[in-house]
Amino acid sequence: MYYSLNTRNPLILLSLICCLSSVVIAQTPQSNATTAHAGAQAIIEQVKKKYAPDKRVAIFQAELDSNRIVGKTNLPLAKKELLNRLKNNGFTLIDGIRVLPDEDELDGKIYALVNVSVANIRTLPKESAELATQTLLGTTLKVLDKDRYWYLVQTPDNYIGWVEGGTIKRFNKNDLELAQTQTKLMFAKPFGFAYAEADENTQTVSDLTWGDLLAVKDTLTEFYEIAYPDNRKGFVQKREVIAYQEWKKLTTPTPEALTKTAYRMIGLPYLWGGTSWKGVDCSGYMRMVYQTNGILLPRDASQQALIGEDVAFENLKVGDLLFFGEKATPEKPERVVHVGMWIGNNEFIHSSGMVRVSSFDKDCPNYDAGNAARYLRAKRILGSEKGIVSLKN
Repeated sequence: MYYSLNTRNPLILLSLICCLSSVVIAQTPQSNATTAHAGAQAIIEQVKKKYAPDKRVAIFQAELDSNRIVGKTNLPLAKKELLNRLKNNGFTLIDGIRVLPDEDELDGKIYALVNVSVANIRTLPKESAELATQTLLGTTLKVLDKDRYWYLVQTPDNYIGWVEGGTIKRFNKNDLELAQTQTKLMFAKPFGFAYAEADENTQTVSDLTWGDLLAVKDTLTEFYEIAYPDNRKGFVQKREVIAYQEWKKLTTPTPEALTKTAYRMIGLPYLWGGTSWKGVDCSGYMRMVYQTNGILLPRDASQQALIGEDVAFENLKVGDLLFFGEKATPEKPERVVHVGMWIGNNEFIHSSGMVRVSSFDKDCPNYDAGNAARYLRAKRILGSEKGIVSLKN
């Protein structure tokens, strides 16, 4: 059936015009608001990409909330640029972005020392959250924020995560500087204990693991009296520790030293997020091997793949890092998911289930077909200055 519009009737025409006008008036502000929101969001993403492309080592959270922009960041320059760019593009917004650390929220105590042998750092402020990394007794942390009894911290290599408050001791700047003037010992054995008295048969104060730092209080015949960050006292056997400054002078990263350290950890269980003798993941293991020899690697395999110098497979030397994962395609970038260390003889050592030695040789019993198929590339750390952090400094 066919209907025609009688435009000659003025009442009908006027009614139609009013209806169309109301639709345009109702939709235009909403459309403009949507466009404006998209424009502001694009600016937020651009600033985030520039200053905080890796959320593991930087915080930049910002979003629109009516006429406010809210969020938090530990990058004051990023916030400043964001607000300036928004203003220059015609956005008039109330600033609700918190800059971390929030000294008022933290009562000025924006530093901390790890107070247990190994502190677990998680992705969220709860025990059931994923283990992101670990850090050792005596390590200095920057405290950024809090959530109940959990604290958002940043490690010396800038890794960020949540730690339970009972595992750290917080300080203001002056008290931290005073604590850091104390002479430090480093526990130099894989495992051990501090005792309540100068006798290994007495009650333990805590367990200890390689790399733990302890403040010296007194020197006895066979023991040192030590103090924890929370002022607990204990005693450690002299043969199990070394002066930290002395260790830094003595340690020298060489292919032979790296191999010796790597082999000492064979059989250690795989632990996602682990970076200590209590358990290691693949990148945590490589980090421990190099840290023991005076070089601090970034935390994760994908970060480790960005440092050092590229080296061809046929030119590999002992100590070079091998990276495995998914090759880049036109649709997606390369994805590094595993790392190991070349030890020669067509073999590499890595943490997979446990620390083990695997081979690229199909005729060897320890041939690793899975990793051989997903090998990506290699990096040389020794002799390079690209992204390398020496603990001697």
